[in-house]
Amino acid sequence: MTTNLNSEEKTKVKRIAITNAFLWAVINIIIFLLVYYAAPTLMANPTFGFITIAIGIGLAIYFTLDLRKKVGGYWSFREALGNIFLMFFVQVVVYTIFTTAFAKWIEPEYANMMRDATLNATTKMAETFSSDQEVIDKMIEEAEKSIEKQVNPGFMDFVQGLAIAAIFYFIGALIFAAIFKRERPVFAPVEEEQ
Repeated sequence: MTTNLNSEEKTKVKRIAITNAFLWAVINIIIFLLVYYAAPTLMANPTFGFITIAIGIGLAIYFTLDLRKKVGGYWSFREALGNIFLMFFVQVVVYTIFTTAFAKWIEPEYANMMRDATLNATTKMAETFSSDQEVIDKMIEEAEKSIEKQVNPGFMDFVQGLAIAAIFYFIGALIFAAIFKRERPVFAPVEEEQ
């Protein structure tokens, strides 16, 4: 594998990746707060989840292209993977810390709202799949345990959630690195420094 960046440039790229990650996280936090305070019931709607994913992919593409442009337009698969994953992971850590703090200390009502909305959705889903009340009750009981870990995570739940997110974001970074890598052409003219 060839690398296009020297050690000073690699450090600079990592700083840019972290800066982009913080910008991306701030945009996600602003969207989260706007939706929570403007239309809180929308947060439990699956359509909002799909819209959030689409916005996230759009922001990932934008910040990845921005990062590649800032390193001169060329980077190997390895360089792309490392920097894209760093950007993705820092973003998810910042966003997760914010939403956890938001639910625990800033707006505890958020956790209750999400708990109620998720239980309502689980109840409706359970009723469509089964008419047996015992099966429905068991599904709701299991959902309540899972929801409690999500809205009020302990330290190990938080770490476990980040570890799982890291795996998914690494897979995403692999895909993005494969798409957005750009090797310097073999016969490209070299600019001479004066």
